[in-house]
Amino acid sequence: MTQLAGRKALVTGAGRRLGRIFAEGLAAEGVDLVVHYGRSEEGAVEVVEHAHELGVHAVAIQADLGDPSAVETLFAESRTALGSIDILVNNAAIFEPVDLPATTLDVWQRHLAVNLTAPFLLTRECIRQGGPGDIINILDWRALRPGADHFAYTIAKAGLAALTQSAAQAAAPDVRVNGIALGAILPPPGEENYDDTIIRNVPAGRWGSTEETLDTLLMLLTSPGYITGEIIHLDGGRHLV
Repeated sequence: MTQLAGRKALVTGAGRRLGRIFAEGLAAEGVDLVVHYGRSEEGAVEVVEHAHELGVHAVAIQADLGDPSAVETLFAESRTALGSIDILVNNAAIFEPVDLPATTLDVWQRHLAVNLTAPFLLTRECIRQGGPGDIINILDWRALRPGADHFAYTIAKAGLAALTQSAAQAAAPDVRVNGIALGAILPPPGEENYDDTIIRNVPAGRWGSTEETLDTLLMLLTSPGYITGEIIHLDGGRHLV
């Protein structure tokens, strides 16, 4: 049995990429799961099957995080499935390389809806449910050092960083809220041949690994209870330069 065994988690965007790694990593720790997915049904079902093989309860639930009512329904269905949610991982996000002049109102609103409003709604419901519990928000180093690129994405993630710290105060002492600000971990979707120019300014001189990302998540979930409102940069020092 691990320190996390028996806890109940909702991981958004858990059918693919880092969300899948988080979900499978939590299942390996004995955590029961709601595997949220938007369009990656096949991956979500595979995560559920993997969790069952590990002897934990898991269910896949589809929801469009761009629809606030669907987000609220997701949390309600998650509670029905697991009885309670004491770990929330706000992982799902959209990431479009659109600069400010090219950012349409539609692009702006879609990024805010998925990357900020959905985490807000899930965080609110988690706090209303009562603690104890943990909320982990998956951020980006850009959130704390905004630049001109990926404009709507960056602004939404900056808002999520503020939400992390404000919610940590609002949810205390029962629910802890922390964040992980990621750097170069995985190439953008569909760009698996992404070259290494992205790590040119990374002091660590390399890509981060998915194993390091999962380790950071588990570290926060098992850290001393006195840690809340913390945002850990897992970016090889990129935010420093």
